[in-house]
Amino acid sequence: MTETTTQAQARLSRTVDGAELPVAGTYAIDASHSAVEFVVRHLGLSKVRGGFGAFDGVIEIADRPEESRVTVDVALASLDTREPNRDEHLRASDFFDVPNHPTMSFRSTRVTGSGTDWILEGNLTLRGVTNPVSLDVTFEGTGRDPWGGHRIAFSASGEIVRDHWGMNWNQVLETGGFVIGKKVKLELEVEAVRG
Repeated sequence: MTETTTQAQARLSRTVDGAELPVAGTYAIDASHSAVEFVVRHLGLSKVRGGFGAFDGVIEIADRPEESRVTVDVALASLDTREPNRDEHLRASDFFDVPNHPTMSFRSTRVTGSGTDWILEGNLTLRGVTNPVSLDVTFEGTGRDPWGGHRIAFSASGEIVRDHWGMNWNQVLETGGFVIGKKVKLELEVEAVRG
């Protein structure tokens, strides 16, 4: 017996190579239930966390998971590190240069992996510079919300070197080392709803 389109749409997940994965479809990222955050070393000691409150994107889950695509745009003015003076400096030309480059974008180029663990490769454009990045992605599950929407969730993390995007401002410490680490860890929690 062949599955009808309605039956296929009613399913929330499917089994691919023994792993439970989301059904194919286009999913819009729900920014109110997602997080785009970063972590960077301060004085070589502690870790400072920040994030962005305004972003949107689409996850296109393909029949073959390896053919899936992701696009995300982040409004850099929505930066928040819980310290207004630091946020103002980060929005300036030493770092994100928000007046001239208000948006950071990610466009996937390749998906590899199996089970619930995948590697998402893509191009990150920031300050008018595009470089490749790689994210380790874990599929967290799928479910139906109280309003009948079909939702999926992923966690992802990766690391970039900020100098590669021209964000090389720093200060040398008297004791050696720098005020701000060059490596930035990216941490994402993404919930998306099927269109």
